[in-house]
Amino acid sequence: MEIIKTGNLEKVVDVLKNGGLVIMPTETVYIAAVDATNERAVKKLVKYKNRPFGKPFSVGTTGLEMMKKHVEMNEAAENLYKTFYPGPITIVCQGKHKVSPGIESEIGTLGIFVTDHKLTIDVIKKLGKPITTTSANSSYKPRPFKISNLFKYLSKKQKAYIDLVIDVGEIPFHEASTVIDTTLDDPAVLRQGEIKLKNKVEVLSRSEEATQNTGKELWQKYEKHQGQRAIVFALVGPMGAGKTVFTKGLAKAMGVKEEVVSPTYDLELDYRLPTTNYKLIHIDAWRMSSDSELAELDFAKKITDKSVIAVEWADRVAEEIRKHNEEAIIVWVKIKYLPRRLRLAESRLRRAKGRSRAKAGKDNDRLISWGVI
Repeated sequence: MEIIKTGNLEKVVDVLKNGGLVIMPTETVYIAAVDATNERAVKKLVKYKNRPFGKPFSVGTTGLEMMKKHVEMNEAAENLYKTFYPGPITIVCQGKHKVSPGIESEIGTLGIFVTDHKLTIDVIKKLGKPITTTSANSSYKPRPFKISNLFKYLSKKQKAYIDLVIDVGEIPFHEASTVIDTTLDDPAVLRQGEIKLKNKVEVLSRSEEATQNTGKELWQKYEKHQGQRAIVFALVGPMGAGKTVFTKGLAKAMGVKEEVVSPTYDLELDYRLPTTNYKLIHIDAWRMSSDSELAELDFAKKITDKSVIAVEWADRVAEEIRKHNEEAIIVWVKIKYLPRRLRLAESRLRRAKGRSRAKAGKDNDRLISWGVI
């Protein structure tokens, strides 16, 4: 691994051409970049990220011409491009299968990002091919705004996959890019970032993993308040919607090593965080008949102790939770089943592509929205 302090364009492109992995800055975060058309490089990236092969990666391009070489752009995609590019938005389109296996999703879609970061643009132009723009951190680890923080969470094995690092110091904090799927009848937000298409914050989850990722991303938004104020994730949604799954993602992002299970029969389960005095308190209010039962769990003391608390079926004890609006950051998270018309649209897309719904069927389709009190 070589570490340089400035963007040596020739060196970066040479490493990418030879199947190397480069950690480099963008306007939002440090990314792990490889040539998206090089199968050997993509396999290296998969091993570095420690993620299963087949989970898609977004790619960076220089503009509309390069985008259209790699994806089919419908009217919605072109409108988003004209409105927001270049900028922090990733547009998911139907891919043309010109990138390496492992880049597109299992249904053949591809996320395209057009940056306004000069070094990234120059690298893509000189390489003449798209590069991966996935953040350089491992799954469920903090987004890297400086190299020292990135290395803190990487194993020796992961570091061995890195060929070149461009360390420009700390990148100012920005939200991750907003990810929008334009392959459905109505564009759907898969990850909410700086750009918002609607007044409310809402994302589409097509799998348990995506629901866990939303839990992770929400924790990363509010973890800076840990130890200063209590943080309450008040989870609302029908039976089986994914409230426990969301909490699993939250726990992973916090560093919990234990398996997270529903506390329905225990009412409360606590998970301690390694090497700290903090813990995640997981409460299920399904069996509670009144707000007083939450109060009897010493909820007020948990708030005073500046705890992190996930409450399932929070609408059943909403009055008790809202008593602590002044003392705590309360994030109300609503998880609901995808409306039937959107499920049908996705089903038509999959049938058109001859794809199975086994991994992303209607039972996994959710809309997740949130707001802070």
